[in-house]
Amino acid sequence: MGRQVLRGAPVVAGVAIGRCWWFRRSAEAERPHADEQAGDPIERLTQARALARAELEQLIASARDRLPASELAILEAQLLMIDDPALEQTYREGIAQGKSPAASWQDAVKSFSQLLSALPDPTLRARAADVEDIGERVLRHLMGDSASPELPPEPVVLCAEDLVPSDVVALPAERIRGLALVSGGPTSHVAILARALGLPTVMQVGEELRAVAEGSSVLLDAYEGQLVLEPDPVEIEEALATEKVHERERQRAEGQRFEPARTRDGYRVEVGANIGRPAEARAAIDAGAEGIGLLRTEFLFVDRDEPPTEEEQERALRAIAEVLGGRPLVVRTLDIGGDKPVPYLPLPKEDNPFLGLRGLRLLRRYEDLLRTQLRVLLRLGYPDLRIMFPMVATVEEFRWARAVTTEVARALEAAGQSIERFQLGMMVEVPAAALLAERFAIEVDFFSIGTNDLTQYVLAADRGHPELSDYQDPLHPAVLRLIDQVCQAAHACGKWVGVCGEAAGDRVAVPVLIGLGVDELSAAPSRVAAIKDEVRRWSREAAQQVARAALNASDAAEVRAVVEQARAGL
Repeated sequence: MGRQVLRGAPVVAGVAIGRCWWFRRSAEAERPHADEQAGDPIERLTQARALARAELEQLIASARDRLPASELAILEAQLLMIDDPALEQTYREGIAQGKSPAASWQDAVKSFSQLLSALPDPTLRARAADVEDIGERVLRHLMGDSASPELPPEPVVLCAEDLVPSDVVALPAERIRGLALVSGGPTSHVAILARALGLPTVMQVGEELRAVAEGSSVLLDAYEGQLVLEPDPVEIEEALATEKVHERERQRAEGQRFEPARTRDGYRVEVGANIGRPAEARAAIDAGAEGIGLLRTEFLFVDRDEPPTEEEQERALRAIAEVLGGRPLVVRTLDIGGDKPVPYLPLPKEDNPFLGLRGLRLLRRYEDLLRTQLRVLLRLGYPDLRIMFPMVATVEEFRWARAVTTEVARALEAAGQSIERFQLGMMVEVPAAALLAERFAIEVDFFSIGTNDLTQYVLAADRGHPELSDYQDPLHPAVLRLIDQVCQAAHACGKWVGVCGEAAGDRVAVPVLIGLGVDELSAAPSRVAAIKDEVRRWSREAAQQVARAALNASDAAEVRAVVEQARAGL
């Protein structure tokens, strides 16, 4: 094939050199046909689930010394999914219609995976891969096929269409040097696990990856997001030298992770972490986070048949509060879409959930959910609580949410509950909110910019669309101009601005954001140390110069080039 450079999205930084090995599961045609399998189909499913559960439990046990609790929780959640009654019901319906056990199970898995894939929230959307993971595991046992792909004896760079979470954990780390995937995404559970295991990973390489022959010599550069086929010795030497520089930077960042993030001229930037469940709070603090910049509360509401009680919510939130020890805690109220398949929210399926009944719009319809959540939060008595509402598009929406919060607080006080001072803010995800930031700034205590949704709405490109990944760059000048507008409006009213989207964890975006006036950055715990280190590289004046140039650029690529050029001169 000769030398060629394929480009994708860098997900886990690092360099890997070796031969390409294609990870492929058994083709469906190679499995025994359904009518060749004896036994009652319902009993076969029961047995297959039991075998799959035992297999997964063994995998979790073997990974306890390699993965932190927050990452293990991904696989532990799959144990509950295996026995999901809704999956069994759909399977039974297929059998009743005369379908084979394999077809019935695959239909059930596909149905639930598609529902989850359509959700607006990336944390919930990532669960689609978990459904597919347990679906594949159960199917193998249902069909009597327990074979796994056999690795070659020498370490390899694994290439695949995509992976499911358990694949990453099950593969022997000493035999896998890196991952290159046709699809995938940086917020997926595969990405989270690869990051925890330190596997250099490039995703979204696209169809060109399929043409790479097994056994080809490859250089995976997960700093630049590229896969070099048949690299020459000079390229390999340069990549290894770059890896050493990055490793020194990583060690320096890790060593200083508990220090405040200040620019070279003393400008303070608060760096927090995004988490989605209690187990992640300790990992965030251990990573150097100065607080929680985004607590996604959806974990309390999914995978159940009825809403969580106030006691259940309070127990989970108090566990997080105890770990934080008074550090800032920014809590986002429930943010799920109108098509979320939960029994206690009987909403019709929507053709476009990203533009439908979600976030605060949904909470206005189900006000009791919001009131319960607010009661729990205010009863915590947490000294630095910051509550924010998602998907706010109009000033009237925020005023309604603030009025509900005030009513809840007064009712608690009337009942003898002491209420600590708290802040009330909003997510800026909708272009209308950014354009009306001057009006919102009068009403709110703070803004938190969700760059993922803001980018897809500004550029009219579904962030989950496999062919539109080039549009999902929050450094596009159109997005940056809206962020600039929000910062100016907020600071004119003495309010602060945070960023909790993917941009906050992108080192190239850091100087642009702080140059625009962003006060707080909140990223994945694994990115906290690196983001703090990046803040320390810059003076505020240099960051402001880069930000001004970024606002006048024509596209995101030009912005990134401007930043890299300025960074090289520091």
